[in-house]
Amino acid sequence: MDEKKQFLCGVVEGFYGRPWSMDQRKVLFQWMQCWGLNTYLYGPKDDLKHRLLWREVYSPEEEGQLRTLIVEAKSRGLRFVYALSPGQDVVFSSACDLTLLKRKLRQVSDLGCQAFAILFDDIDHSMCQADSEAFSSFAHAQVTVTNEIYRFLGEPPIFLFCPTEYCGSLCSPSVAKSPYLQTVGEDLLPDITVVWTGSKVISRKLTVDCLAEVECVLQRPPLIWDNLHANDYDSRRLFLGPFKGRESQLRSHLRGLLLNPNCEFEANYVPLHTLGNWHRAGNKEGKDQEWEYCPDKALSAALHDWMEELNQPLQAGRQCTQTDQQSSAQVSRCKTPDRSDCPSTFRRTSPVAKLPVFPLDSSSSPSSPTTVKGQRDGGRSVQPCQPNQQLSGPRPGAPSGGGRGQKAQDRGPCGGKGLLSESQVRLLVGLYYLPHEHGLSAQKLLQDLNWLKSNCQMVSANGNKAPPQKIDEWRGRASRFLSLCEDIAQLHCSVVGGANRAILYDLYPYVWDLRNTALVAKAFICWLDGRVVSDGSSLGTWKNCFHWCGKSTGADLLGVESEPWAFKGGVSGEVQMLLPIGSSSELFTHPPPLFPTSRLYNIRPYHSKDKVELYRMVRQLHIRTQSSQGSCPAHPDVIGDRCLGPCLALCPEYSFVLEDELGVCGCVLGIQEVRSFAKRCQASWLPAMRDKYPPKGGHEHPNAQDLIKLMEEDQGEYPDSLLYHFPSQLRLDALPELVDVSVSRTLLNALLAALKANGSQGVFCEVQPTDRQRLEFLTKLGFLEILRGEARSREGVVLGRLL
Repeated sequence: MDEKKQFLCGVVEGFYGRPWSMDQRKVLFQWMQCWGLNTYLYGPKDDLKHRLLWREVYSPEEEGQLRTLIVEAKSRGLRFVYALSPGQDVVFSSACDLTLLKRKLRQVSDLGCQAFAILFDDIDHSMCQADSEAFSSFAHAQVTVTNEIYRFLGEPPIFLFCPTEYCGSLCSPSVAKSPYLQTVGEDLLPDITVVWTGSKVISRKLTVDCLAEVECVLQRPPLIWDNLHANDYDSRRLFLGPFKGRESQLRSHLRGLLLNPNCEFEANYVPLHTLGNWHRAGNKEGKDQEWEYCPDKALSAALHDWMEELNQPLQAGRQCTQTDQQSSAQVSRCKTPDRSDCPSTFRRTSPVAKLPVFPLDSSSSPSSPTTVKGQRDGGRSVQPCQPNQQLSGPRPGAPSGGGRGQKAQDRGPCGGKGLLSESQVRLLVGLYYLPHEHGLSAQKLLQDLNWLKSNCQMVSANGNKAPPQKIDEWRGRASRFLSLCEDIAQLHCSVVGGANRAILYDLYPYVWDLRNTALVAKAFICWLDGRVVSDGSSLGTWKNCFHWCGKSTGADLLGVESEPWAFKGGVSGEVQMLLPIGSSSELFTHPPPLFPTSRLYNIRPYHSKDKVELYRMVRQLHIRTQSSQGSCPAHPDVIGDRCLGPCLALCPEYSFVLEDELGVCGCVLGIQEVRSFAKRCQASWLPAMRDKYPPKGGHEHPNAQDLIKLMEEDQGEYPDSLLYHFPSQLRLDALPELVDVSVSRTLLNALLAALKANGSQGVFCEVQPTDRQRLEFLTKLGFLEILRGEARSREGVVLGRLL
């Protein structure tokens, strides 16, 4: 077939961020061959010699790497298109720059490359004085240089030009009236293909009608650079959904379509698998009869094949875990409708020889997050609450106390070998679907959270008692929401504990982020039942900050035609924004820990049955911080009564418990209004403690008077200037064996959400100046030093933050 007429369909590696490794590209070529794709364009923005250092030629070692990649592509029947982006600093009128541009492309041509692209995207329209004098316009300068390069290379059959106005929203004043595009259409040589992304940088849909206008202006059918699955603009979003929103009839109006996918290589299996399905569906010249492309059917077929890929023992960078697995490893087979003749060796798990590092190789693929042997996988799962059960107590099956001390030594990173189930993979895709559309699981998550938040007056602590059927409805929907949050936690554990470390490396930051956000939301929904205070107002409260949910994403609040980066965070960000503290991004956006753990965590409101275990926990912490065992108080309740007792007795509704399979491993206690709390302590708590620790037989109980004195000092007054802005207080305790410190942050977020929901405008925490770890922890969460040396402990530092 004439290359100038064949429809180009494949992949463009054109995202911002870490380029793919050489081994990953080789796997990509295998995928593309199997799925009927035919073109790969090399143009990662962060490869220095592609963009920033475009004038520099490749070293001999780099030449070898690039030649290997070109040969590999050709062996798979693919066209290798080499792209160069000189637009940031090229001087169009400079003979020197033009010579350097020719030298660079000639070098690549000599390596066997026969297809090229010149990209002028994402640059400033302005020209230097020399260019302004030499050319009539910016477009004229670009077209002149492009035409000369095209002729210099011998007018190759595939030569692409990416304009600076590469989508409808960037055209001034419009596509039809853009002087820039008119110049490109009139002056660019007719056999040079122009790249286009659609009406937007990330177009929701591409239709024949929307392309007719640009085709007329450019005087040629464009090639679509499709950013549907690109995620380089948002570090919290991933797109695992099917290729969608592009009519099959587009082929007759296009030169081709190249998908610019996720930065994370392993996340692109479904997008590229379904793209191949779309391409074959519109290929009228294929040997099989044409069929209608259906995104849902294509997704099901892709997921069926991906299941085998997900559970293979692959290391990050596609290296096999054992070299002798070549003969025994399960081999994934192609299951696409018209590619049954694909070689059975596709995706085999034998190791790929490592190649030397160079820019194209992105310094090689890093190893997966380190794991430590000896981690014991817990087996208890979290059970949802029943509709008629108040969401307040410990989850069924959770340990109620005791026995943790000996088990704690098993806590550590996970090195398990679990398998992802099909339901979990569908959950994963539903949570990370497409930039303009949520999957079913994300829709349910957001819909239920929004409804539960908006109707929490049904279960409020002080509102008019709702009819029993309304309460049951709220609790039934809460149970469904909690169950979905628990599924997300289990998904996180399966990804971390699975044998496929390549998947772990690429997906872990995303599932970890959503796991933590879901933990906060789950704890908050549990807390609402019987604890939230109804304010009697339907306007201006946290419960009405958003009135949307469903299939639309947050960006749609700003208009149907807005780009998806207008509202960042994806489903994690939207769950976050439905919480009272959702606008405080510093509470949610943090890098994941270096040592992933598959341990199941749960955060829930405190129950009276937890008191024994919490007292034991803080006693252990106290013992570990002492220089000798002799300093431990004789009475087992002394530490608990001083540290936890007042809050658990007088305001238990602001206490949250962190637990895992081994039991309670942390807690956070809050005081909604410090002034009234101090008065209640003086009236009831301190007298109770004097009765509990009295002088005995005329002789004082050991340390009794000192203990009572310390408790009185603990309830000392804080200055009015502090309490005016920060009326609430918190105390956080967690066992030092916690591998993932993010769960401590998540635990704290649950309390902050509860405090704000009931009207607090600020919270403070007193920390000893020597406790640098806690000071750093709170500072990263937006706490600032308010007082030093004036707190009740005299030496304490008071940190506070507004809510």
